[in-house]
Amino acid sequence: MISKLLVPTDGSKAAQKAAVYAIELAKQLKASVIVLSVIDRRSFTGQTVPSTRTARHVIEPVEDYLREAAELYAGEIKKLCDKNGVRSQTVITSGHPVEDIVKAASRAKADLIIMGSHGKSALTAAVLGSVTYGVIHKETKIPVLIVRR
Repeated sequence: MISKLLVPTDGSKAAQKAAVYAIELAKQLKASVIVLSVIDRRSFTGQTVPSTRTARHVIEPVEDYLREAAELYAGEIKKLCDKNGVRSQTVITSGHPVEDIVKAASRAKADLIIMGSHGKSALTAAVLGSVTYGVIHKETKIPVLIVRR
């Protein structure tokens, strides 16, 4: 029986669509949702965000900016869960998205990972590095449901 769904989000339209699907499924199954947002540690190396791109209009470290964004994305999905009467929790990690998604699903004993896909070709995914592609090809016994954009 499916009682726990893990829903990774990066704030994209594909991730939002997958979250809506997961919430509807969770309602039907009376399951809970774990919303995961992973801050990709490879994306910053002591850089700063220009002041015009931040809410406070100050220069802030990229890691802080990405953490705020991750909390916002996860928070939006949590609000959708609350609105639909679905139990949920949010988890924010910092690391490699593919590894962290698989580890979080295993740690939480999730029965299903539901994530969005941008629909890139296998060649584009191999060259650019698709998180969805990485998760479905990672050694895990947890099923993965892909929601296409």
